[in-house]
Amino acid sequence: MCGLAGFLRTDSTPERDAHQQWLENMGQAIIHRGPDAGSTWLDDSVGLVHRRLSILDLSEAGTQPMVSSSERYVIAYNGEIYNFQELRDELVSQGHSFRTRTDTEVLLALYEIHGPECLQLLNGMFALAIWDRTARKLFLARDRLGKKPLYFYEANGQFAFASELKALTPAPFVKTELRHDAIKDFFAYQYVPDPKTIYKNVHKLAPGYWLMTDGVQTHQEQYWDVSFGTPSSASLGELEDGLYNLIDDAVRLRMVSDVPLGAFLSGGIDSSAVVGLMAGHTSKPVTTCAIGFDSKRFDEVHWAKKVAAQFKTDHHEFTVKDNVAESLGSIARFFDEPFADPSFVPTYFVSQLARQKVTVALAGDGGDENFAGYSKYYTDHVENQLRGLFPASIRRNLFPGLARLAGLVNTPPTRKAKSLLGTLALDPDEAFFITNSFFRRDVWNDLATGELKRETQDYDPADITRAHYKNADTDDHLSRILYTDIKTYLPGDILVKVDRMSMANSLETRAPLLDYRVVEYAAQIPAALKLHGKEKKYILKKAFERMLPEDILYRKKMGFSVPLAHWLRHELKPTVEQLLLSSDSGVANFFETAGIRKLWQRHLAGDDQFTQELWSLLAFELWWQQYQVNT
Repeated sequence: MCGLAGFLRTDSTPERDAHQQWLENMGQAIIHRGPDAGSTWLDDSVGLVHRRLSILDLSEAGTQPMVSSSERYVIAYNGEIYNFQELRDELVSQGHSFRTRTDTEVLLALYEIHGPECLQLLNGMFALAIWDRTARKLFLARDRLGKKPLYFYEANGQFAFASELKALTPAPFVKTELRHDAIKDFFAYQYVPDPKTIYKNVHKLAPGYWLMTDGVQTHQEQYWDVSFGTPSSASLGELEDGLYNLIDDAVRLRMVSDVPLGAFLSGGIDSSAVVGLMAGHTSKPVTTCAIGFDSKRFDEVHWAKKVAAQFKTDHHEFTVKDNVAESLGSIARFFDEPFADPSFVPTYFVSQLARQKVTVALAGDGGDENFAGYSKYYTDHVENQLRGLFPASIRRNLFPGLARLAGLVNTPPTRKAKSLLGTLALDPDEAFFITNSFFRRDVWNDLATGELKRETQDYDPADITRAHYKNADTDDHLSRILYTDIKTYLPGDILVKVDRMSMANSLETRAPLLDYRVVEYAAQIPAALKLHGKEKKYILKKAFERMLPEDILYRKKMGFSVPLAHWLRHELKPTVEQLLLSSDSGVANFFETAGIRKLWQRHLAGDDQFTQELWSLLAFELWWQQYQVNT
């Protein structure tokens, strides 16, 4: 795992000394991604910098940027190609020779032979930049699911790219101007969805895309998408066996490493399955790491201990106690954009714990998106079935009025009734957005300043999920929302969280359940075998009945939850009151302080219905404090 950055300029004569300093500063900004080594490559007005976290071929031969044997191509690359040995062997059989044992050199050789089509051959996670010295074109690519980040800036004949936003700004031509529609996105989703960023002229390269530019003209192309269009007709038993064997192979591929390797373990089905399969591929105890909380309601370590005992792992634990407030600001700074999924806190601490023992950790990410594991899928599925019982004219004309009537009485049951009636009145894609939204529209309308509302009045964040929902090649509603989450929530939230928090600790994480073969296989499993009645992840549970005990497989899902309401009332109370309730806060540029204060007082009085909005405001303020955007 590593970090990369660079630039391409067409607007000036070469300034070698200045450009060299830019590259060094860009690399220094992401030194946490690669503390083992750092190198630069500079040619006229093109520069690449790479920070290395050594995983394979620990010698200096693996140093990047790496120049091809023909000297035509130069690569800077972040990630792992899990099938590189197989690809290398094939190239050797064709007469190709190699100087190193790295996957980087294999990538270079494949690109020299196949060009962008080489991406179809890769099984891995990656963000890469390749400079063609002959054609004078820059090629960028990002893996199929978006496990590794890649940002780029483009304006006025100047182009820059980096693994993280903070590595762009050392190039003086990169200007960061805030996007108001991205603020609205953030408060709706808790993150800024791809390919947008919080800044104008700065973009994320979308998962499954490549980009080619000469600094004047830029072309992007999608090279991969997942299809839900042809459900498998195989029997349940055949699907179980196929899924188990495929995940087992994905785990095997991800256990190749020249440095110590372990796993995150929560005691849920996803991480437990990964650990169990790992144990079958090694004669040594698997190193496992779990995170816990003082609150028993949110603590899962006893389940992790049970799985660790079953597979005889070398198990380690850490409990998040009263150290959240003192750590929150320093942890949040690794995101570079506003980010409000509170599970980044335990993810940081479990990564910190793991890095004390290993350099690489396997994780269970992807199980929920592939196999319908979140409670929201069941809720949305039931709502959609109810929606089908009523003509659209009744839903759209009658239900909004009933929802308003229910809202006249402010109790938990009437709030649920209001929410249900409100979503039933909507079309399925709009209702799914409401299910996913973490900042309710009525709260936005009450809190946002007049200027922010004017700037964003014609923009609807629901357009993002709506477009993906409609783009799915299936009529099945559950499959459509799984596709939508794979395109939005997975790369924008889950994978950002895991990448930034692990890289903050110089730890590489690998996700076998996000092997693209597993994702494609899961997409072909009929939706009724994912959400089977009330049973979520049904097919995955059936597949692993041969390995895991029933109480692990079929216990109530907790997820990576945190005691957020408690934190806000206790450990984080001084932080909230210092940062959010001041009229000179960053948030005050966009939201009315008096309105925030009212929500805060209701929260302190025991009303938890605004917990997520308050947390999102705090997350935005923490980002603002770090980056001080000039609006």
